[in-house]
Amino acid sequence: MADKFEQLDAVVVGAGFGGMYMLHLLGRMGLSVRGIERGSDVGGTWFWNRYPGCRCDVESMEYSYQFSSELEQEWEWTERYSAQPEILAYANHVADRFGLRDSIRFNTEVTGATWRSEGSAWRVQTSQGDEIEARFLIMATGCLSAANVPDFPGRDQYQGNTYHTGAWPPEGIDFTGQRVAVIGTGSSAIQSIPLIAQQAADLTVFQRTPNYSIPAQNGPLDPQVAARIKQNYADVRARNRAQPAAFGADYPRNTDSALDATPQARKERFEAYWQHGGFMFLAAFGDIAMNMEANALAADFVRGKIREIVKDPDTAELLCPDTVLGCKRLCADTGYFATYNRPNVHLVDVSEHPIERLTKEGLVTNGQEYQFDSIVFATGFDAMTGALLRCNIVGQAGMSLKEKWSAGPRTYLGLMTEGFPNLFMMTGPGSPSVLANMITGVEHHAEFIARLIGWLDEQGLAQVAADRSAEDQWVDVVNLRAGATLYPNCNSWYLGANVPGKPRVFMPYVGFPDYVATLKTVEETGYQGFAFA
Repeated sequence: MADKFEQLDAVVVGAGFGGMYMLHLLGRMGLSVRGIERGSDVGGTWFWNRYPGCRCDVESMEYSYQFSSELEQEWEWTERYSAQPEILAYANHVADRFGLRDSIRFNTEVTGATWRSEGSAWRVQTSQGDEIEARFLIMATGCLSAANVPDFPGRDQYQGNTYHTGAWPPEGIDFTGQRVAVIGTGSSAIQSIPLIAQQAADLTVFQRTPNYSIPAQNGPLDPQVAARIKQNYADVRARNRAQPAAFGADYPRNTDSALDATPQARKERFEAYWQHGGFMFLAAFGDIAMNMEANALAADFVRGKIREIVKDPDTAELLCPDTVLGCKRLCADTGYFATYNRPNVHLVDVSEHPIERLTKEGLVTNGQEYQFDSIVFATGFDAMTGALLRCNIVGQAGMSLKEKWSAGPRTYLGLMTEGFPNLFMMTGPGSPSVLANMITGVEHHAEFIARLIGWLDEQGLAQVAADRSAEDQWVDVVNLRAGATLYPNCNSWYLGANVPGKPRVFMPYVGFPDYVATLKTVEETGYQGFAFA
């Protein structure tokens, strides 16, 4: 017998930016709703990712809620790209301002959720012994929340300290005087390595695949820029929503081809976008993400920059990627490549000779043992699907979500999956999610879900589910749109390629404005593609 039993209208799993806004909307509708959060407080990915240098790669004034004009005006950001502590403070401010904490059960994980056809409800079990029956189960579990720790042989034998960037101790870590290993060179490594290097006596980075990174060119946020945006926030937001990734409207996205520019003009354009910093480098020309030859020109420019910055030519070559620029998530850094000029920083290539095992004092690769006081796993996440599948969700006819997605995730609109009535996924696979401004994406999904639930109640309907044929068509649409770009051309976490045994499927939908237009049409035509009971 469960310790606690509740009957509710909805359960929202996750108290990051998506879960908090979903709770706010459903509460305003007068529905009974419970949030479930495995962390001890709100913030989602910004609660867990406290590693040194962690910050957002979308500018502060854009990576923020837009549902409340009062909130937009009252919050003051201090940097162009906000650091994790400031974003977490913002999340806490939102939770307090809108009275959300009382609706959330913290330090609690969903251990199972089963659809009960006879009552048209989900039966949800938690790690705290709760049992909740709810009409709707809304997964706001985030795209990058299930940490991926490689199962190296001997991991339990290592006697030093181990950390994962996605589950960093809240109190922080002092690496002063230590010999430190960082395994991985993705975004969290690129952000943390420069700061760990400043503390550690010796830092060794183990790299399987080099990554492209553009300087963030971060700095204090100009108060005049912030004031100008706040004076016209609604217009800024509208123009951002019309952008492919829902941000960056105030910096030119060029439509001309890199192939048509003269070498000098091309170099000047790339240099200007390098100096601007961040993701917008991909907007220097209109065909960087679409045309292999244009992409190669942009990639050559970045490799040239790496060779200019890194003094040792052998190290520089190891840091130069030979993959398509942007097919893995482009990183934004502060001093990453220059860090390899420090005498206490070493780079070890494990592409041909992978890490064999951990030992009592360190690790072994290519027959050589390295000894460390601490090992940092900057090995990323089981992205998009990991957190969903870990909740042990079972739909109609006893089919689990893990079984349904055994060959890769299948959704309709990235919101629902056939055979799982009244189960919604916020920014799930098949939606723009990680290829767009995530806060804009979760707001859009939360509002769509809230309106659909309201419509069901108005119609006197108990169930909504994805139609099988609509799901089939949507899977094809997502694949076709990805295939028109260069995104599927390398082993990225967009494809699940960083997790051994995970099906290789490109998960995000490319193009935020088209996605928004599609959902608007679906809604205006009586929720075409959904089945009701």
